[in-house]
Amino acid sequence: MLGLIVNPIAGMGGSVGLHGTDGDTYMEAERLGAAPIAGKRALRALHRLCSSVPDVKILTASGTMGEEAASLAGFAPEVVAFPSHPTASRDTRKLASALKAGGVSLLLFAGGDGTARDIVGEVGADVPVVGIPTGVKMHSAVFGHTPESAGAMAARFLESPGQVPLVRREVLDASGEPGQVAGFSVASVPFVRDLLQPGKATVPLGDDGSIDRLCASIASGMAEEHVYILGPGTTVARITDHLGMDGTVAGVDAILNRRLVLADATQQQLLELLDTGPPATILLGVIGGQGFLLGRGNQQIGPAVIRQVGEQNVMILAGEEKLRSLDPPVLRVDTGIETSEPVMLGYHRVHTAPGRSTVMKVVA
Repeated sequence: MLGLIVNPIAGMGGSVGLHGTDGDTYMEAERLGAAPIAGKRALRALHRLCSSVPDVKILTASGTMGEEAASLAGFAPEVVAFPSHPTASRDTRKLASALKAGGVSLLLFAGGDGTARDIVGEVGADVPVVGIPTGVKMHSAVFGHTPESAGAMAARFLESPGQVPLVRREVLDASGEPGQVAGFSVASVPFVRDLLQPGKATVPLGDDGSIDRLCASIASGMAEEHVYILGPGTTVARITDHLGMDGTVAGVDAILNRRLVLADATQQQLLELLDTGPPATILLGVIGGQGFLLGRGNQQIGPAVIRQVGEQNVMILAGEEKLRSLDPPVLRVDTGIETSEPVMLGYHRVHTAPGRSTVMKVVA
């Protein structure tokens, strides 16, 4: 028996430069034009699940919190809770407790780190969980690499629970420091290699000097009348440090003529800036331990932005030790845009130090 929780507002803040939808932030996301994505991503996972275990019994909440996606995927869900509208974290916690009491063998949820905290805070490690990556930030090691990966993991566990080991994985979320994460609880997760994403890892100390010299070189070589779009993370943030600017570590900034022209930009603001005509370069870091290049905390740099700039004008920065620690040794994209073709797939050069680079495969 499967429990299903969909956080219908998860991920809405990504493209509009918000760093989550906790509390009333979703209202600001709506005001800025963000559209819900959680139901669509949950449906992708449930279609994959249905192809393997079409007869599984699903317990969930009414409407957009689970019933709607499960029904569209071809299931006949049993509704055990009726959430408020709009939904809140208390609805997630209440439903998680009800699903635990209902005896589900696995809890599949669509959300981000905040949703994971709410759920695991209620069920602990007593009920195995699998996360469908739907939020703005997904640092916790409870998510599939993609919605399809999450659906496949859930299917394998439900088909053969004795053959899929359960592992303890930390639930992470943003800490008080920009760009940093902290551990909050421990979840029980079915382990299927190549489907379950690792948790975010810290930057190896051995990479520090090389990356700093690389970012100093990029800062000093910035051309006039050229837009530089800087993705989030402490690696790329070194560029603004060398320019003497206060950049947005957890957000996306844009620099033109060595001036910060957009801070914590939305996708729409980036597109409007690019429409003014100057050539552009996107600078992206890599999430340590996970290998994500796009789709984890940088949804502002969506496919539309990538295509307007051109994939050949995307510069990837990462230390050699960080790259060596990736298992498997690939970079990943999960843009969260359900109607677009994936971008940045194939082989791309990764710059590791001034004058040094390597080529890595990028997969969806």
